[in-house]
Amino acid sequence: MSRLIEAVSYAARKHVHQRRKGANAEPYVNHVIDVAERVSRSPLADEDVVIAALLHDVVEDTDGTAADIALMFGDRVAGLVLEVTDDKSLPKARRKEVQEQTAGLKSDGAKRIKLADKASNLTALAESPPVYWEPSRSAAYVAWAERVVAGCRGIDPVLEAGFDTAAVRAKAALGL
Repeated sequence: MSRLIEAVSYAARKHVHQRRKGANAEPYVNHVIDVAERVSRSPLADEDVVIAALLHDVVEDTDGTAADIALMFGDRVAGLVLEVTDDKSLPKARRKEVQEQTAGLKSDGAKRIKLADKASNLTALAESPPVYWEPSRSAAYVAWAERVVAGCRGIDPVLEAGFDTAAVRAKAALGL
């Protein structure tokens, strides 16, 4: 239990100044906690996967490093985080393509995090859409998330059902 609390604390410190893009501008840490909570619902996920879910955006979006994560939480957690971390040196459109192309190649733990992350994002899109997004951008995001998740299917019925529910809600909220 203490590793989980340490991971929540570390994620909160690393994401302290970040806010979600939605109209409610929630603290970003709410998102990573939501992703970890979703992962924890799966009887197939272990503690390392839940911790990696809490930390899944640390390397991508903060000054935290994989080396720091490995030192604090172990090599497996750091490896899972790296598996779901986008290469920020690539243009955004290319990063999105890479996510689609590589989703099916990831470990089951990384796929679980992707399933929960995309479900969390679609839930946020339904409940608090970014005010500056045109409806077409929101619709394109939903379609893209579904394509990424297609590569993650077949490993976790609980998380897949959670994603499917979030997708239905997002489409309904967006009138799709």
